Amino acid sequence: IKTGEGASTEKPHQCSVCEESFLKLDDLNIHKPYLCDQCGQTFTHFYTLKTHRSIHTGENLLRCSYCGRGFTQKTSLATHILTHTKEKPHQCSVCGQRFARSESLKKHKRIHMEEVRHHMCECGKSFPDMKRLEVHARMHYKSLEKKYCCSYCGRMFLRDGDLKSHQRTHTGEKPFVCAICGKSFAQSGNLRVHQIKHTKERPYPCTVCDKGFTTSGSLKVHMRRFHTGEKPYVCSLCGKGFIVPKSWLFA
Repeated sequence: IKTGEGASTEKPHQCSVCEESFLKLDDLNIHKPYLCDQCGQTFTHFYTLKTHRSIHTGENLLRCSYCGRGFTQKTSLATHILTHTKEKPHQCSVCGQRFARSESLKKHKRIHMEEVRHHMCECGKSFPDMKRLEVHARMHYKSLEKKYCCSYCGRMFLRDGDLKSHQRTHTGEKPFVCAICGKSFAQSGNLRVHQIKHTKERPYPCTVCDKGFTTSGSLKVHMRRFHTGEKPYVCSLCGKGFIVPKSWLFA
Protein backbone atom coordinates (compact mmCIF):
# COMPACT_ATOMS: atom_id res chain seq x y z
CA ILE A 1 0.00 0.00 0.00
CA LYS A 2 1.44 3.36 -1.00
CA THR A 3 0.18 6.86 -0.28
CA GLY A 4 1.41 10.29 -1.28
CA GLU A 5 4.60 10.44 -3.34
CA GLY A 6 5.57 6.79 -3.25
CA ALA A 7 5.58 6.53 0.56
CA SER A 8 4.90 2.96 1.71
CA THR A 9 2.71 2.10 4.72
CA GLU A 10 3.49 -1.61 4.50
CA LYS A 11 4.68 -3.18 7.76
CA PRO A 12 6.53 -6.35 6.78
CA HIS A 13 7.66 -7.44 10.25
CA GLN A 14 4.89 -9.29 12.10
CA CYS A 15 4.90 -10.59 15.67
CA SER A 16 4.21 -14.35 15.73
CA VAL A 17 2.52 -14.06 19.13
CA CYS A 18 0.00 -11.22 18.79
CA GLU A 19 0.26 -10.67 15.01
CA GLU A 20 1.01 -6.96 15.43
CA SER A 21 3.08 -5.67 12.49
CA PHE A 22 5.98 -3.23 12.43
CA LEU A 23 7.68 -1.15 9.78
CA LYS A 24 11.17 -1.74 11.21
CA LEU A 25 12.74 -4.97 12.43
CA ASP A 26 14.24 -3.14 15.42
CA ASP A 27 10.74 -2.21 16.57
CA LEU A 28 9.69 -5.86 16.38
CA ASN A 29 12.73 -6.95 18.39
CA ILE A 30 11.90 -4.63 21.30
CA HIS A 31 8.18 -5.46 21.14
CA LYS A 32 6.82 -7.07 24.34
CA PRO A 33 3.85 -9.29 23.50
CA TYR A 34 3.73 -11.26 26.76
CA LEU A 35 1.46 -9.60 29.32
CA CYS A 36 1.27 -10.42 33.04
CA ASP A 37 -2.45 -10.64 33.91
CA GLN A 38 -1.67 -9.82 37.54
CA CYS A 39 0.17 -6.50 37.28
CA GLY A 40 0.08 -5.59 33.58
CA GLN A 41 3.86 -5.70 33.09
CA THR A 42 4.92 -6.82 29.60
CA PHE A 43 7.85 -8.99 28.51
CA THR A 44 9.73 -9.80 25.31
CA HIS A 45 10.04 -13.53 26.02
CA PHE A 46 7.59 -16.04 27.49
CA TYR A 47 10.13 -17.59 29.86
CA THR A 48 10.73 -14.14 31.36
CA LEU A 49 6.99 -13.78 31.96
CA LYS A 50 6.87 -17.27 33.48
CA THR A 51 9.68 -16.40 35.89
CA HIS A 52 7.97 -13.11 36.75
CA ARG A 53 4.66 -14.83 37.57
CA SER A 54 6.37 -16.66 40.41
CA ILE A 55 6.43 -13.35 42.28
CA HIS A 56 2.61 -13.33 42.32
CA THR A 57 1.92 -17.05 42.78
CA GLY A 58 4.81 -17.90 45.08
CA GLU A 59 5.42 -21.05 43.04
CA ASN A 60 8.87 -22.22 41.92
CA LEU A 61 10.58 -19.47 43.88
CA LEU A 62 14.12 -20.02 45.11
CA ARG A 63 13.84 -19.77 48.88
CA CYS A 64 16.44 -18.41 51.27
CA SER A 65 17.25 -21.10 53.85
CA TYR A 66 17.76 -18.43 56.52
CA CYS A 67 14.64 -16.27 56.26
CA GLY A 68 12.43 -17.95 53.65
CA ARG A 69 12.38 -15.00 51.28
CA GLY A 70 11.75 -16.02 47.67
CA PHE A 71 13.71 -15.06 44.56
CA THR A 72 13.25 -15.73 40.86
CA GLN A 73 16.98 -15.65 40.02
CA LYS A 74 19.80 -17.75 41.48
CA THR A 75 22.16 -14.77 41.40
CA SER A 76 19.69 -12.65 43.40
CA LEU A 77 19.35 -15.41 45.99
CA ALA A 78 23.13 -15.84 46.25
CA THR A 79 23.61 -12.09 46.80
CA HIS A 80 20.85 -12.07 49.42
CA ILE A 81 22.35 -14.99 51.38
CA LEU A 82 25.54 -12.96 51.84
CA THR A 83 23.54 -10.54 54.03
CA HIS A 84 23.03 -13.44 56.45
CA THR A 85 26.47 -15.06 56.30
CA LYS A 86 28.34 -11.71 56.21
CA GLU A 87 30.68 -13.35 53.70
CA LYS A 88 32.58 -10.99 51.41
CA PRO A 89 33.98 -12.99 48.47
CA HIS A 90 35.00 -10.03 46.30
CA GLN A 91 38.43 -8.65 47.26
CA CYS A 92 40.15 -5.50 46.00
CA SER A 93 43.48 -6.41 44.42
CA VAL A 94 44.93 -3.02 45.37
CA CYS A 95 44.18 -2.58 49.09
CA GLY A 96 42.74 -5.97 50.07
CA GLN A 97 39.36 -4.64 51.22
CA ARG A 98 36.54 -7.17 50.74
CA PHE A 99 32.95 -6.73 49.54
CA ALA A 100 29.80 -8.84 49.43
CA ARG A 101 28.80 -7.67 45.94
CA SER A 102 30.87 -7.33 42.77
CA GLU A 103 29.14 -4.00 42.04
CA SER A 104 30.41 -2.63 45.35
CA LEU A 105 33.95 -3.70 44.46
CA LYS A 106 33.76 -1.96 41.08
CA LYS A 107 32.57 1.25 42.75
CA HIS A 108 35.36 0.99 45.32
CA LYS A 109 38.06 0.60 42.65
CA ARG A 110 37.19 4.03 41.26
CA ILE A 111 38.77 5.46 44.43
CA HIS A 112 42.07 3.84 43.50
CA MET A 113 41.76 5.10 39.94
CA GLU A 114 41.70 8.64 41.33
CA GLU A 115 44.64 7.88 43.64
CA VAL A 116 46.73 6.48 40.81
CA ARG A 117 46.43 9.77 38.94
CA HIS A 118 48.46 11.35 41.75
CA HIS A 119 51.07 8.58 42.02
CA MET A 120 52.69 8.59 38.61
CA CYS A 121 56.40 8.46 37.90
CA GLU A 122 57.96 10.80 35.34
CA CYS A 123 58.55 7.73 33.15
CA GLY A 124 54.80 7.21 32.79
CA LYS A 125 54.29 4.25 35.12
CA SER A 126 51.63 4.59 37.82
CA PHE A 127 51.32 3.07 41.29
CA PRO A 128 48.46 2.56 43.79
CA ASP A 129 50.32 4.30 46.63
CA MET A 130 53.18 6.71 47.23
CA LYS A 131 55.37 4.08 48.90
CA ARG A 132 55.49 1.90 45.79
CA LEU A 133 56.15 4.96 43.65
CA GLU A 134 59.15 5.88 45.83
CA VAL A 135 60.56 2.35 45.55
CA HIS A 136 60.20 2.50 41.78
CA ALA A 137 61.80 5.96 41.58
CA ARG A 138 64.92 4.65 43.32
CA MET A 139 65.41 2.27 40.40
CA HIS A 140 65.88 5.29 38.16
CA TYR A 141 68.23 7.22 40.40
CA LYS A 142 69.79 4.24 42.23
CA SER A 143 72.20 5.61 44.83
CA LEU A 144 72.55 9.05 43.27
CA GLU A 145 71.75 11.92 45.60
CA LYS A 146 69.76 14.97 44.49
CA LYS A 147 71.83 17.94 45.64
CA TYR A 148 70.27 20.85 43.78
CA CYS A 149 67.08 22.34 45.22
CA CYS A 150 64.67 24.69 43.43
CA SER A 151 64.19 27.82 45.53
CA TYR A 152 60.70 28.30 44.07
CA CYS A 153 59.04 24.92 44.69
CA GLY A 154 61.59 22.82 46.62
CA ARG A 155 61.99 20.17 43.94
CA MET A 156 65.39 18.43 43.98
CA PHE A 157 67.65 17.69 41.00
CA LEU A 158 70.73 15.58 40.34
CA ARG A 159 72.51 18.17 38.19
CA ASP A 160 72.84 21.94 38.31
CA GLY A 161 71.92 22.16 34.62
CA ASP A 162 68.65 20.33 35.26
CA LEU A 163 67.84 22.76 38.08
CA LYS A 164 68.48 25.82 35.89
CA SER A 165 66.35 24.35 33.11
CA HIS A 166 63.54 23.67 35.58
CA GLN A 167 63.66 27.14 37.14
CA ARG A 168 62.83 28.70 33.78
CA THR A 169 59.32 27.23 34.19
CA HIS A 170 58.99 29.59 37.17
CA THR A 171 60.77 32.67 35.79
CA GLY A 172 59.44 32.46 32.23
CA GLU A 173 62.94 33.04 30.85
CA LYS A 174 63.46 31.89 27.24
CA PRO A 175 67.13 32.34 26.33
CA PHE A 176 67.16 30.14 23.23
CA VAL A 177 66.12 32.17 20.18
CA CYS A 178 65.43 30.93 16.65
CA ALA A 179 67.70 32.80 14.20
CA ILE A 180 65.13 32.42 11.41
CA CYS A 181 61.85 33.64 12.94
CA GLY A 182 62.92 35.04 16.31
CA LYS A 183 60.75 32.74 18.42
CA SER A 184 62.30 32.00 21.82
CA PHE A 185 62.34 28.86 23.96
CA ALA A 186 63.16 27.90 27.53
CA GLN A 187 64.89 24.66 26.49
CA SER A 188 67.56 24.21 23.83
CA GLY A 189 65.99 20.92 22.81
CA ASN A 190 62.71 22.66 22.04
CA LEU A 191 64.58 25.15 19.86
CA ARG A 192 66.20 22.32 17.88
CA VAL A 193 62.82 20.68 17.29
CA HIS A 194 61.37 24.04 16.22
CA GLN A 195 64.17 24.75 13.74
CA ILE A 196 63.39 21.50 11.92
CA LYS A 197 60.07 23.09 10.90
CA HIS A 198 62.06 25.66 8.94
CA THR A 199 64.56 23.25 7.40
CA LYS A 200 61.96 20.47 6.80
CA GLU A 201 64.61 18.06 8.05
CA ARG A 202 63.46 14.70 9.45
CA PRO A 203 66.54 13.22 11.10
CA TYR A 204 64.79 10.18 12.61
CA PRO A 205 63.84 7.70 9.83
CA CYS A 206 61.80 4.55 10.39
CA THR A 207 63.89 1.49 9.53
CA VAL A 208 60.79 -0.45 8.48
CA CYS A 209 58.87 1.91 6.18
CA ASP A 210 61.41 4.75 5.70
CA LYS A 211 58.99 7.38 6.99
CA GLY A 212 60.87 10.27 8.65
CA PHE A 213 60.21 12.08 11.93
CA THR A 214 61.37 15.30 13.53
CA THR A 215 61.87 13.82 17.02
CA SER A 216 62.98 10.46 18.40
CA GLY A 217 59.84 10.37 20.53
CA SER A 218 57.62 10.60 17.45
CA LEU A 219 59.59 7.76 15.86
CA LYS A 220 59.13 5.55 18.95
CA VAL A 221 55.36 6.11 18.98
CA HIS A 222 55.21 5.36 15.24
CA MET A 223 57.13 2.09 15.67
CA ARG A 224 54.84 0.92 18.47
CA ARG A 225 51.64 1.92 16.69
CA PHE A 226 52.36 0.53 13.22
CA HIS A 227 55.16 -2.03 13.47
CA THR A 228 56.02 -3.57 16.85
CA GLY A 229 52.67 -3.27 18.64
CA GLU A 230 54.57 -2.69 21.89
CA LYS A 231 52.53 -1.20 24.76
CA PRO A 232 55.03 -0.53 27.57
CA TYR A 233 52.77 1.59 29.78
CA VAL A 234 50.53 -0.73 31.78
CA CYS A 235 47.64 0.17 34.11
CA SER A 236 48.39 -1.31 37.55
CA LEU A 237 44.66 -1.87 38.20
CA CYS A 238 43.40 -3.68 35.09
CA GLY A 239 46.63 -4.60 33.26
CA LYS A 240 45.67 -2.86 30.01
CA GLY A 241 48.68 -1.63 28.01
CA PHE A 242 49.17 1.68 26.20
CA ILE A 243 51.56 3.04 23.59
CA VAL A 244 52.21 6.40 25.25
CA PRO A 245 52.30 7.35 28.96
CA LYS A 246 49.22 8.81 30.69
CA SER A 247 46.89 7.91 27.80
CA TRP A 248 45.23 5.31 30.09
CA LEU A 249 43.83 8.17 32.19
CA PHE A 250 41.40 8.95 29.40
CA ALA A 251 40.65 5.41 28.29
